[in-house]
Amino acid sequence: MEVVGLGACNIDFIKKVPRFVRPDDEVDIKELYLSTGGSASNFTIGLSRLNIDTGIIARTGNDYFGRLALKEFIKEGVDTKRLCRTNEKTGMTFIAVEPDGERSMYTYIGANKKFKLEKEDIEYIKNSKILHVTQMYKKVVSEASKHTNFLSFNPGPILSSFKTKKLEKIIKRTDILFLNKKEINILTGANIKKGASLLLDLGVGMVVVTCGGNGANLYNQNTTIHSPARKVKVYDTTGAGDSFAAGFIAAYLKGKELLECLDFANIVASYCVQKFGPLNTPLLSEINYKL
Repeated sequence: MEVVGLGACNIDFIKKVPRFVRPDDEVDIKELYLSTGGSASNFTIGLSRLNIDTGIIARTGNDYFGRLALKEFIKEGVDTKRLCRTNEKTGMTFIAVEPDGERSMYTYIGANKKFKLEKEDIEYIKNSKILHVTQMYKKVVSEASKHTNFLSFNPGPILSSFKTKKLEKIIKRTDILFLNKKEINILTGANIKKGASLLLDLGVGMVVVTCGGNGANLYNQNTTIHSPARKVKVYDTTGAGDSFAAGFIAAYLKGKELLECLDFANIVASYCVQKFGPLNTPLLSEINYKL
């Protein structure tokens, strides 16, 4: 595989609501959508749609939803050698989406909590060009990061809450660190610019920060690069960060300049937010862009 994604695999139950509920409140669901989800799932399926050979390392249950996820990955061309089943139920996430695209989420961890890096997983990582890790336990991330040729890391809000001191060893091994504007503050306790500088001083190759409608910034030891967001109607932001990361990695693998990687990532993410659900990374053939 060119890229292997390691992380959570869930089934998403996504509902479009007029507003978030308050205590002792009730609202009608306008739309209901079921999909394979979890950051690693969104990322690997997105990357496969961009014509990159991709595999996933994840855990599902030996149940209906686990079989549903497996079927989805196979249909999308993602390698599933290390998509392993456990006796736990497949993880689930219940997502409410407001009219402006903002989300609230409740997650049942399920089979993901049984994740333990096995010898076959390590060999799979060693034989890939890039390992992208997202939405996974610190212990697993720490071990996996020791065996990768190139580490792309998206800690998300939960791992970011461990702060830089507890994640220092992983951060030092990271070649590309993906964060949004909230996560970089959670991780470093600083604003975007200062936080990026702190992370670069720890040894990260580059820090990529997504800022929603304000686009994305890339920081490395030599320069700061900004790419504006595409102006589109936002319908649902679920999976947008994973689509962005898939777009960036796809362009990076093709040897594009860093600004072009950012631009392409923004284009890919703009397609995702215009539709309902997490699996809306477009096919490469649908984008008027040559990689």
